[in-house]
Amino acid sequence: MRILVVEDEPRLLRSLAKALREEGYAVDTAEAGDDGLFKAQSYDYDAVVLDIMLPKLDGWELLARLRQHKKTLVLMLTARDATHDRVRSLDSGADDYLVKPFDLPELLARLRALIRRAAGQARPSIELGDVVIDLRGRSVTRAGAPVTLTAREYAILEYLAVHRGEVVTRSALYEHLFDESDDTLSNLLDVHVFSLRKKLGAGLIVTRRGQGYCIE
Repeated sequence: MRILVVEDEPRLLRSLAKALREEGYAVDTAEAGDDGLFKAQSYDYDAVVLDIMLPKLDGWELLARLRQHKKTLVLMLTARDATHDRVRSLDSGADDYLVKPFDLPELLARLRALIRRAAGQARPSIELGDVVIDLRGRSVTRAGAPVTLTAREYAILEYLAVHRGEVVTRSALYEHLFDESDDTLSNLLDVHVFSLRKKLGAGLIVTRRGQGYCIE
């Protein structure tokens, strides 16, 4: 899953990006509202973590302009904790609201819940035959035994599982799983899919030639 973090405090921005990447997310960042709006409109992010008090364009204005064109999930993150600020954020189209200072585990849990609901996946796990994906713990078992995956392998598997029954194009996978610093012209995707098939069974991920990948 690919996340955009729009935050003007450099230390918090770095720590959030680092924590999200360690959880397996692809992460893009922006320190000003205008840059954040440009990126949010240019890419199909799975979620945006958005501060309110930003230079050049505040979070409310960014959200209002984004909602004219996209329904991207938005989690507002701000030090403004007055009731009318929370109400304004939600009424402006935010999907959730978290007040600073916050606990990182709560932010990660809120993001997971938002993404699950948007995909119509209410349960915290996905069963694919003898393969079970724990969306909360971001872990995988096969026939009851734990399977060790890299963060990127897990991200690919989760995305295909959430969209099971659909053919996911290679470009869509790159768009949602690799951030702006990754080399998307490499064969990274093929390498990761090959590894997943070795660990979870050759038939789990099906290749549709000329189209993409699918978990049926």
